Amino acid sequence: MADRTFLDWPFFDPHHRDFAARLDDWAAGELAGIDHADTDAACRALVTALGQGGWLQHSASEKGVLDLRALCLTRETLARHDGLADFAFAMQGLGTGAITLFGSAAQKADWLPRTRAGHAIAAFALTEPGSGSDVANGTLSAIRDGDDYILNGEKTWISNGGIADVYTLFARTGGAPGARGLSAFIVTPDMQGFAVAERLHTIAPHPLATLRLTDCRVPAHAMIGAPGQGFKIAMSVLDVFRTSVAAAALGFARRALDEALTRVTTRHVQGAPLIDLQMVQGHIADMALDVDASALLTYRAAWTKDMGAPRVTREAAMAKLYATESAQQVIDRAVQLHGGDGVRSGQMVERLYRDIRALRIYEGASDVQRVIIARQAVEGHHG
Repeated sequence: MADRTFLDWPFFDPHHRDFAARLDDWAAGELAGIDHADTDAACRALVTALGQGGWLQHSASEKGVLDLRALCLTRETLARHDGLADFAFAMQGLGTGAITLFGSAAQKADWLPRTRAGHAIAAFALTEPGSGSDVANGTLSAIRDGDDYILNGEKTWISNGGIADVYTLFARTGGAPGARGLSAFIVTPDMQGFAVAERLHTIAPHPLATLRLTDCRVPAHAMIGAPGQGFKIAMSVLDVFRTSVAAAALGFARRALDEALTRVTTRHVQGAPLIDLQMVQGHIADMALDVDASALLTYRAAWTKDMGAPRVTREAAMAKLYATESAQQVIDRAVQLHGGDGVRSGQMVERLYRDIRALRIYEGASDVQRVIIARQAVEGHHG
């Protein structure tokens, strides 16, 4: 049984505690039956199930404000039960985050009821082949042509690529260099010139693709916000959802610690349980410490945002960096404590070992987070 005493911390309101308990009960009963053999089908089934259960309500908001603590509790809980369920929930939020925060009333009314009900799958198309973390230098172009924009270029490593019904896509609309020339659009796969160029396969299976847009005509009213606001929109969305990546890593780490505790208290060596060995106790202590430290950083960032802070760049970067890096270590120790069983395909700790690795890369790789934290520290020192 995973530790849930953290819910008593002052970061949470009573409705958060009730929400977490209800979601945990639902996940324990509903997620066990999801077949992962076909990743695309599993993601579709998970989005449908999450929508029917009402759990996608916190992924978007017509009011333009997200309850980040609830969003993080959702990701932590789902990740602890099923990594693909966490992915399915997260992408509904990330894919519509720009619409929630900057979309027009018509854009919100058109898409948010569908994505929150699980009737439409969302995606966030930011990364390009030549610009991973260097978002400001994206080159996919959007040229105004009457009442439309004509889009040309590629996006890659797009989660839900190939199965999404709606993409928030970032393109260069102006001649201004870097961040100032980017704008955000709502793009659907039925638009002429939109194509899935390649499906990408990873160690932890997810729907991923490279998208190619060739003279793709997008209505001007599909732009989110104003021309040139794309970089600001992307960073604002990531500022919110980066904290939720930390929460997902925390969920993976909690599950790994729980699996390790079961292992070391039931597995015997020379007539005594593994936990009697001081070295094993040391591993468990380090794992428990990393989990609590990650939780404190994660929910500090979420609470700070929910209390009205306009940006939580520093707090979110710290949470994502620490939680993802430490979760990798927690899971590695859990694999070690399982011995040969830890690397057997299909075992929970083996699945966690594959699940955690990408979180140290996407939505800002660990070294990018270090740069952000250092810059924030310097600004604070001079301020």
